[in-house]
Amino acid sequence: MGETMTTLLTTAHSVSALWKAPPLGGSRQFWGWLNAVFNKVDYERIKTVGPDRAASEWLLRCGAKVRYEGFDRWQQDYNGLPTGPLGRYKIQAIDATESCIMYRGFDHLDGLKHLEEIKFNRCMYIEDTCMERLSQIENLQASLRRVELVSCGNVTDKGIIFLHHFRNLEHLFLSDLPGIKEKEKTVERLQTALPKLAIELDLP
Repeated sequence: MGETMTTLLTTAHSVSALWKAPPLGGSRQFWGWLNAVFNKVDYERIKTVGPDRAASEWLLRCGAKVRYEGFDRWQQDYNGLPTGPLGRYKIQAIDATESCIMYRGFDHLDGLKHLEEIKFNRCMYIEDTCMERLSQIENLQASLRRVELVSCGNVTDKGIIFLHHFRNLEHLFLSDLPGIKEKEKTVERLQTALPKLAIELDLP
């Protein structure tokens, strides 16, 4: 990623507490710019190192974690990303808790073929357009088994309905989603499309 990206990562980590609080004034503009930088898609990088490595770099620099197929440990240290033959490490799970991933970075997910689990927990930039984009990725339509959405205030019933495209989805957990206004109707539509899906709710 180079010296510039390393500097940005160091800056972001050193003031991460500020990012978690609602930014005001110039801080909002700064974080908006920084998050846009972190979510920028480098298509040449994807071609060079492969989709799983490029997606790992994107996710970790945005504060998310990944777990690779065949490994139990979550990888969250950007500078500690494993080295070795390209294609050895396949992303099986993503934990995006309190990360700054946003729509513009979702092209990183297109080449992932082994992703089974995604957790969106307190993700302020995850919204319905992100769920729609996710649902359009053909590889994920086949591979995804578990999805968790917690405290993502910009996700509504419309965003949840897009999950019906994941034909092999087995478990869905929804909690603290104020944007969901028609809980029963939304759940019914999902269950009709995915009769084997187990849905766990913690919604008012």
